[in-house]
Amino acid sequence: MNLLDIAIIGAGPYGLSIAAYLQEAGVNFRIFGSPMQTWLTQMPEGMRLKSEGFASTLYDPQSACTLQKYCQERGLPYADIGHPVPLDTFSAYGLEFQRRMVPSLEDRQVVSLERTPGGFRLGLDDGSTVEARRVVAAVGISHYSYVPRELSGLSPELVTHTAQHTTFRRFEGREVLVVGGGASAVDVAASLLAAGASVQLVARDPKIRFHSPLQLPRPWMERIKSPMTGLGPGWRSLMCTEAPLLFRLMPEQFRLKVVRKHLGPAPGWFVREQVEGRVPFHLGWNLGQAKAVGGRVELRVSNAAGETRTFTADHLIAGTGYRVDLTRLAFLNPAVLAQIRSVEGTPELSSNFESSIPGLYFVGATSANSFGPLARFAYGAGFTSKRISRHLASLPRPSVVPGVAVADLKTIQDG
Repeated sequence: MNLLDIAIIGAGPYGLSIAAYLQEAGVNFRIFGSPMQTWLTQMPEGMRLKSEGFASTLYDPQSACTLQKYCQERGLPYADIGHPVPLDTFSAYGLEFQRRMVPSLEDRQVVSLERTPGGFRLGLDDGSTVEARRVVAAVGISHYSYVPRELSGLSPELVTHTAQHTTFRRFEGREVLVVGGGASAVDVAASLLAAGASVQLVARDPKIRFHSPLQLPRPWMERIKSPMTGLGPGWRSLMCTEAPLLFRLMPEQFRLKVVRKHLGPAPGWFVREQVEGRVPFHLGWNLGQAKAVGGRVELRVSNAAGETRTFTADHLIAGTGYRVDLTRLAFLNPAVLAQIRSVEGTPELSSNFESSIPGLYFVGATSANSFGPLARFAYGAGFTSKRISRHLASLPRPSVVPGVAVADLKTIQDG
């Protein structure tokens, strides 16, 4: 069996974009995962993306399958700026991108990864194995949902994370407490309200920081003061999008702080009217312990003034976001995990996304502490796919059987 050159784990915007670039470069690769899985299974139906249209595309070398072209082909509303992209449009577009640009995708899950003398051995959920010289982990955020310890330990009948819901009809007529003040929390609160639930929202911050809609066309002075970027307007965001390699050279504590602070929790402007005045906001409250009481969940909170308060509900949904932690990647063999140099649960990466284990690469949100906030968003797949594919294509590659196309190597390797 020929040794595979590259295996890609994950089929979201990063994995699919990297695969499209490697396909163009004629590199021998295989990609595993369910296409657009996070977007299809961990986002509330009816949601709209905060990213502008031009920043919500996937990437191929010829720009043959952009979101704009997809919408034009189907007569769907689209604008580079000012028209929020519906989740179902983005998800359907991602699936179409996969069909056109990455038809070789294998909808199988990687369940184990271990090192071998020649590289790595990947175990798949059907019991088969694949050996590859190099592995690109493009796992997205699906592994990293974060529930504070104050809310953990209770039955999923009482406490869940926003990532566990796409529909909310089962909460009709029930009392639900949402914890968090970011986009996922507020989007879920809006969806719960639409489903007929009685909703309250509790957040630590004293204010919900809704994005503001852009004035279009933007005045020239505003464009100078706050230039538009794929992460939104602002000079800081411009530095993040244009200089990720420079960001990587910054002191470690600076990088960690910027990734943690820049572009923090903020719902989209378009959801504001769905919740303000309709969902009670209880702001400035810190979490105490949650416990089960008589088949309901009881949450105790406190504020800076030393006051306490108790909320009770039929169910609590944690809109508490995501935190990258390599130990959450269950497919990583413990011996592999122990050899990855990391900081705060995230891998230290080279300028080409390579970890301290030669041949093992991490992209997307997992790479944010190295390359900045850009890597937390789909827009970062553009920089990442160009950079890593150029690097991987330049490395020594396994021999190709004469007269056989790269795309056909899978058949040879399987049998």
